[in-house]
Amino acid sequence: MSLQTVSRVINKELSVRPDTTARVQEAIDRLGYVPSIAAQRMGGSRSYLIVALNDRERTIADWQARQGTDWIDQMLLGGMLTCAEHGYRLIVELVDTHSDHIERELMAAIAALQPDGVILTPPHSENPLIVRLLDAQGISFARIGSLQDGAGFALTMDDEHAARIATEHLLGIGHKRVGFIAGPADYALSGRRINGWQAAMTAAALDVHDLLAHGDFSYPSGCVAAAALLDASEPPTAIIASNDQMALATLETCRARGIAVPHDLSLVSFDNTPVVRFTHPPLTAIDQPIAEVAARAVTLIIADLAGKEPPPQPIIVPATLVLRGSTAAC
Repeated sequence: MSLQTVSRVINKELSVRPDTTARVQEAIDRLGYVPSIAAQRMGGSRSYLIVALNDRERTIADWQARQGTDWIDQMLLGGMLTCAEHGYRLIVELVDTHSDHIERELMAAIAALQPDGVILTPPHSENPLIVRLLDAQGISFARIGSLQDGAGFALTMDDEHAARIATEHLLGIGHKRVGFIAGPADYALSGRRINGWQAAMTAAALDVHDLLAHGDFSYPSGCVAAAALLDASEPPTAIIASNDQMALATLETCRARGIAVPHDLSLVSFDNTPVVRFTHPPLTAIDQPIAEVAARAVTLIIADLAGKEPPPQPIIVPATLVLRGSTAAC
């Protein structure tokens, strides 16, 4: 068997017969062979690197506050494991989407790493400048959390539907005043979650006046938003918070005011990070399948590099509602 054939199998090329692929893979498994990315890069035009671009400002703020970054952890879980299956490596780069120098930062990262593909996470995934830059460079890329038309693969956890099922759960157990704490406007998913909540309330012929508050995904903003809802002339009997930090802030605001959850107020969160399982009570939450979405993004990029036909878009990996002790009948 030629070295070229072995190389084609290692590089997942489609031109090798299945029986030959099986024999080479058996030898690889038996010998415990691990491909050298450095050697692969010298031998061809590929770098065997996929870069995930994450929001610098928010990520560093979470790290410095030691609040955990479960979103990144899950992205790495799905992305790294899937990359490894195909002989690739995943690298995370932090880029400030609001920077005046974003073009320079992005082009410097691309020049240094020469990635075969890029994964964009919110809010980068809906930044038209970043999308245009990657498209102009001819780099295969995936846009997580994006529904916009344009270049790259659009993947979504269907935030509108997720907010709707959270609202419908609360309506189904008798709540009619369901408040909503939205995320920052520069995240397009914030608007989609508002739309899902409003659609469920409208379908139930319920008014949403004084039931919407805005935060920025931080704990302090959640405290302010929760207080605004609870101080309304007719406060909600249930609240949905657009991420776990703002949900935790709402839980603490209720505790400080003597409002018992779920006896006096039901509470639903987004994200379903580990901490919400250990609160008192544990929080009902929308579980975002971040690892699965990242894995799909990697698979799509690698398939695109192999010349495969892309699937219809957007690609939806639906979120689910995990019921715990923070919701109860009104």
